[in-house]
Amino acid sequence: MKKGQKLWTREELILAINLYCKLPFGKMHKSNPEVIDLANLIGRTPSSVGLKLGNFASQDPSLKARGIKGADHTSRLDKKIWDEFYHNWDDAAFESELLLEKWSKKSAIEKYQNLDPLMEGKKKERLVRSRINQNFFRKVILASYNDTCCITGISQPELLIAGHIIPWSKDEQNRMNPSNGLAMNGLHDKAFELGLISISPDYKILISSELKQSKTESARNYFQAYEGREIILPSKFLPDPEFLANHNTTRFRR
Repeated sequence: MKKGQKLWTREELILAINLYCKLPFGKMHKSNPEVIDLANLIGRTPSSVGLKLGNFASQDPSLKARGIKGADHTSRLDKKIWDEFYHNWDDAAFESELLLEKWSKKSAIEKYQNLDPLMEGKKKERLVRSRINQNFFRKVILASYNDTCCITGISQPELLIAGHIIPWSKDEQNRMNPSNGLAMNGLHDKAFELGLISISPDYKILISSELKQSKTESARNYFQAYEGREIILPSKFLPDPEFLANHNTTRFRR
């Protein structure tokens, strides 16, 4: 470590990985206002934060699969924090959001506390946690897909849904796993949920026989036209082929 430098703390690294998850891969640089904001928050330079984001990128298996190495000089604590997130997204994401509120002194979580004034105890705590994590998941998925529908290329965030490959209710362990997420417009997200479309483990769009046999113009334009195309892949957190295979076999209406 160079003279005058200070070691990163655990809390600083958690805030950095929180930002890493929420930024598109190409925007993790010192000029990004969000990088500058975090730097100001934790008393570091934007360059230092940008380098730390690069360290986390070097741990991301979806980037490694694309031949992207990320930054060198990753510390043991960097790797430890990455592993904590990667193997326990639910707890780690929630912890990072609480920590962000603490450091920024903003009541980002307060808006969830009054969802139901009659709700009390553990049930309310679970609902608040669920809403916070769902908001985090949406930010991560839309950032990974650069605010773009993976089927059509629509790039209007208000029209996009951060959906799950394996449903929220079916796999508690992977509810928050970004590799279990897809960014789609509302129509195709619903079709995916109903099994009318699917995505193969090699990222090709699959259309159900019901939609392929339809003679309507809407079926031709909105579904048949996309059959066999590769989805628009995210810049990080690639969809897990095993999750896609599960959707193919358990939900897709061939």
